[in-house]
Amino acid sequence: MASPPVRTSSRDTVDALLTACAGGDPAAFAPVYDALGPVAYGASLGVLRDPDHAAEVTQEVMVEVWQTAARFDATRGSARTWVATLARRRAVDRVRSEQARRDRDQRDTDLRMGESVRDVVVEDVERNLEGSAVRRCIEGLTPTQREAVVVAYYGGLTYREVAEQLDAALPTVKSRIRDGLNRLRDCLGVRHG
Repeated sequence: MASPPVRTSSRDTVDALLTACAGGDPAAFAPVYDALGPVAYGASLGVLRDPDHAAEVTQEVMVEVWQTAARFDATRGSARTWVATLARRRAVDRVRSEQARRDRDQRDTDLRMGESVRDVVVEDVERNLEGSAVRRCIEGLTPTQREAVVVAYYGGLTYREVAEQLDAALPTVKSRIRDGLNRLRDCLGVRHG
């Protein structure tokens, strides 16, 4: 006899089912997928703007949810927020990967069209030097500023999402990010606009 369908509309129910997945209960995953798959798809589509790519990212995210359900901590936020964060990160990674692929393709095309190999090398060296300077300046931030800036920048999160992820007050997170960016501008010699 099949078990009755589980209502997954309430936050507590979805959170509890996700927690059950962490215990390896495969029966708990179907309602989690039904409840959170659309969340992952929506978050992915918001970044990627391509339904096919968003569907692929959603599939990857839901596999990750199943495999890493033990990492979910209901005291830090809802399951919906956790899955939306995972989906946005994967979507941003997908965008970066696609951009890197296009850049490689463009360099290959330029090389074939007679562009100088030396220009590509110089561009790579300049890019590496800029990256080193940014990494050095990020290391100069306070730990709380660094954490907030890195989570916001690399995670592609809003102030509110960063506050939820770091379990900090929204004004505190805004202040950390603002101060961190000001210190980065000073360190990198960028003029304030």
